[in-house]
Amino acid sequence: MDVDPRHYEQIAIKDIDIHNIVLSYLVHNCYRETLESFVACTGMPEPADYIEDMEKRKGIIRCALEGNALKAIELTEQVASDLLENNKDLHFDLLSLHFADLVCAKKCTEALEFAQNKLTPFGKEKNYVEKLEDFMALLAYEEPEKSPVFHLIGLEYRQDVADKLNRALLAHTNLPSYTAIERLIQQTTVVRQSLNQDHGKDGIPLFSLMDFLEG
Repeated sequence: MDVDPRHYEQIAIKDIDIHNIVLSYLVHNCYRETLESFVACTGMPEPADYIEDMEKRKGIIRCALEGNALKAIELTEQVASDLLENNKDLHFDLLSLHFADLVCAKKCTEALEFAQNKLTPFGKEKNYVEKLEDFMALLAYEEPEKSPVFHLIGLEYRQDVADKLNRALLAHTNLPSYTAIERLIQQTTVVRQSLNQDHGKDGIPLFSLMDFLEG
C-alpha cells in the first residue's frame, strides 16, 4: 500500500535527534573545539572515547592535505596497521599525492625514482594502469598545472583523497563513514526521485539537491 508523505508532516522532530545529527557532523570532521562547545551548550554527554580518535584522524588528514602524504601513510599504519594493505586504492592515492608534490617541486628525478619504486608495482593490475599513465604524464610538462591532467595536482583531488582516508579511518574504528546529514540528504534524494517517478511528469517536480539546500 502506498504511503502518503503528508501523513508525516505533523511528526515532531526531537531536539536530541537534531543534536545527534550535529554531533555526527562534528565528530566526522574532527571539529573538537566546536564539539566541546556544542556539548556544553546542549548538555549532551561528551563522547570522550571519540576525542582521542578525532585528534589522531585530524593529524593524519592534515598531513595528507598539507603535502606530507608519506607522513599520513606512516601515521595511518600506526593507528590501523592493516588499513592500507587492505585498501590498495587508498594506498595508491596517497602515494600519488607524494609523487605529485615531487613533480610540482620540480624534483623530477626523485619523482621518477619514487614512481619506479612505489607506484610501478600497482601497474601489474589493469585497474591502475590508466591512472598510473596519467600521473607519469605529469613529468612530460614543464608546467604540469597547465597539462591535460592538471587535476591530479589540484586541491580538489587532494581533498578527495583526504576524504577517502578519513572515511576509511572512521570505518576502521567502527564509526559511520558518512555523517547523519549526508545519509539524510541521500535518503531525501532517493525518496523525492521515487515520488517523481510514481506521479509522472505532471506530478511532483523533479528533485534538485541544490534547490533543496538553498530552499
